[in-house]
Amino acid sequence: MKFGIATFPTDYSIAPTDLAVGLEERNFESMWVAEHSHIPASRKSPWPGGAELPKMYYDVMDPFVVLSAAAAVTSQLKLATGICLVVQRDPFQTAKQIASLDQISNGRFLFGIGGGWNAEEMADHGTAFDSRFRLMRERIEAMKVIWSESQAEYHGKLVDFAPLMTWPKPVQKPHPPIHVGGAFPGAVRRAIRYGNGWMPIHGRDSIVDQLPELREMATEAGRDPEDIEVTIYGCPAQPEVVESYREAGVQRLVFGLPPEDRGATLSRLDRMREIF
Repeated sequence: MKFGIATFPTDYSIAPTDLAVGLEERNFESMWVAEHSHIPASRKSPWPGGAELPKMYYDVMDPFVVLSAAAAVTSQLKLATGICLVVQRDPFQTAKQIASLDQISNGRFLFGIGGGWNAEEMADHGTAFDSRFRLMRERIEAMKVIWSESQAEYHGKLVDFAPLMTWPKPVQKPHPPIHVGGAFPGAVRRAIRYGNGWMPIHGRDSIVDQLPELREMATEAGRDPEDIEVTIYGCPAQPEVVESYREAGVQRLVFGLPPEDRGATLSRLDRMREIF
């Protein structure tokens, strides 16, 4: 089993470079960072995690800037978005950012994606909430073509472009692994259709009970279930929780890490490290 952390990097938390070095020194496998371009003041969309939206959602830094800084000071740590709001991003620019990050990190990027929950945030980007999952699929399919073809073209309902050329291409072939965040069964269907992994949030699903269904769904769709890596996002660093997921065959646990200063963060990482 592999272990990572998920965090919201802010200007009042540990520096991304210090966090990355601290993780690599403690043998964590991966560093996952969140994304929100902004939070609309209206706050009409309810946060799935509860009533009050935590301050870090307003304050989170750009994920690709953070991960690029982390790449520069590490050599083994996997660098991941958890999650990237693909439906709010230009696919051409995002494809180039990812390929560039995969190049400078020598193939260490993991592409965690999700459809998002904040309809007003999406609307500010010109994205319709009801069609966001189709848009996410088409943008991912389009980026796959951009990453793998010398002359790329894609023709969908929401994404459509004539042949184009762009480099660099990612180090990882045919592209960095795509981990689809979200709840069962929708996110599992999306992971099977165009992803390499499913990333549910701990506590929001009966994940262990759903793993046999995931394997059945993958087999029925002609996918090898072993090719769909399961990552539990926001897992508490508790031995009994870790063991239950280990017994269920989960491949990766990502512990939630609050935005704290350097001393508090490194102490927390030391305690987490004792579990594995």
